[in-house]
Amino acid sequence: MKCVILSVLAAVSLAIPQGYEAPAPSSAHSREFVGPVIAIVRDERVSGNDGSYNVDVETANGISYSESGAPGAAGAISSSGRLSYTAPDGTPVQLSFVADENGFQPQAAHLPVAPEFPHPIPQFVLDQIAFAEEQRARGIIEGAPRESSVAAPSRTYGSPQ
Repeated sequence: MKCVILSVLAAVSLAIPQGYEAPAPSSAHSREFVGPVIAIVRDERVSGNDGSYNVDVETANGISYSESGAPGAAGAISSSGRLSYTAPDGTPVQLSFVADENGFQPQAAHLPVAPEFPHPIPQFVLDQIAFAEEQRARGIIEGAPRESSVAAPSRTYGSPQ
């Protein structure tokens, strides 16, 4: 029995990896798949001891990003910033944002805008509501659904037959 236990422990100790090697670089990380290297023209980062910070980054292809933040309500960081770049079709894109206790609030001309609430009710819906009210007034339909005529289930089992 001791021999079996000793054999199992020896097999387990041999199966344990003896070291760690960094993964081999894959072709997905090679330059031909990433695209051209773009120079960073400006990269300024300032952190304050009170949790405040400022970040300003600009690249050679016209991407510009700036953000500043400081501790806000309930210990959360309140930040604001802006991002600008040129879209592939040549359109300049500018986005500004605020992120605080109310969440992330982006503002930009290219972002979709939800319709105002309450939404306008289409005429065919108003017509259906009026038709239902007429039928209810004439007694053709009732205001509430009818009660089910299905009997309640029996609380006892019947005797076998």
